[in-house]
Amino acid sequence: LIAIFFGDLANVLFLSQLGDHEIVAAVGYASAILFLATSSGIGLSIAATALIAPALGRSDRPRARRLSASAHVYSGLAGVVIAILLWLVAPSVVAAMGASGRTFTLALRYLNIQLPSMVLLTIGFASSAVLRSAGDARRAMMLTLIGAAFNLTFDPLFIFVFKLGLDGAAWASVLSRCAFAATGLWCVIGVHGLMRRPEIIRFLADAPVLTRYAGPAVLTNLATPVAGVFVTRAMAVFSDQAVAGLAITGRISQVAFGALFALSGAMGPIVGQNLGARNYGRVEEAFNQSLKVNAAFTLVVWLLLIALAPFCVWSFGATGDAATLVLLFCRWLAPLFGFLGALFIANAVFNVLGTPHYATAFNWGRATLGTVPFVWLGAKIGGAGGVMAGQFLGGIVFSLLAVEVARRQIRQLGHDPRSPSPVRKDGSGS
Repeated sequence: LIAIFFGDLANVLFLSQLGDHEIVAAVGYASAILFLATSSGIGLSIAATALIAPALGRSDRPRARRLSASAHVYSGLAGVVIAILLWLVAPSVVAAMGASGRTFTLALRYLNIQLPSMVLLTIGFASSAVLRSAGDARRAMMLTLIGAAFNLTFDPLFIFVFKLGLDGAAWASVLSRCAFAATGLWCVIGVHGLMRRPEIIRFLADAPVLTRYAGPAVLTNLATPVAGVFVTRAMAVFSDQAVAGLAITGRISQVAFGALFALSGAMGPIVGQNLGARNYGRVEEAFNQSLKVNAAFTLVVWLLLIALAPFCVWSFGATGDAATLVLLFCRWLAPLFGFLGALFIANAVFNVLGTPHYATAFNWGRATLGTVPFVWLGAKIGGAGGVMAGQFLGGIVFSLLAVEVARRQIRQLGHDPRSPSPVRKDGSGS
């Protein structure tokens, strides 16, 4: 995940060297829409994990191979639909966020190049989900690293050598997604043999089950980018520099805290396999340990960001409002990202335990009641900095509530009459 986010960071970093705040602001507007597609792809992968990991935990490999084939087809078709829908609404959404003039034109051009490649991203996420469900975290990491390597290689080549500027960054991302999807399919099919030949009849049979998991998961994941669209609109009132600062801090936070996204992604296979094996004690242990790792990692990253804050401002060439926002995030707001990490962990548990509606409710609660009034009030009190602060402060309560509800659900596993019997040390049911 860090590798995927690093590709976006590279786009902003290299483009910022052109010294044109309108270009960086255009990427900020476009990224708010592209994040909708990325979040949908992650949501689709959650559905694949929630079904494939328990099958592997029960040693039902034929079912896992069939579900893998269906999940890849499902993700590919969904990627096409998502790209078409976003392409249709992009002009209206970009304008509604406050982009105008040259910035508006640049944002749409960036989107028109990248949106068709979203199908490759959703397929790559499906492959990553299958690899993580099989416990092959190394290859799941490898395919994203290869994608990032393509982005880092072609970004400076297209932007500076071929002088393509914004278009070059967009095409570098497209090539990155090609590498991401191709590597993923090779690992799933060629290395693990975890995908049978897709069949229409079996796909139609699996599609309703995938939809039952994917629907709430996608809806849950869409809450964050939808809130991001609102925050971008609130920031656009102040200046293009403020939007550029938001784009920069967004990329910094994704890379700096990417491990927290990965931590929640790892929870799915771990909880799913132990749930399939009826080892409920391990489910609770994994949940508690992940929260501790989340807190410790957040603290370490915050201290690093405090030390690197001036370097971040310099490396992105940030000035004015952009520089102010970068310093504000690095020095004061970064530790609040830990609450978002805790919410991600709780949501992963909800999805695998078959109660994804809780994840949907908490994520949308944070994106609405935990965002809109706080951002509005922050803008009135502290301007652009207040908008960013409100974005983080409002979600604390929803994160804490989600963690508590997830903990209670885990503790009920062994007592709920609908739960499978827990496993004894000798492997037999109690």
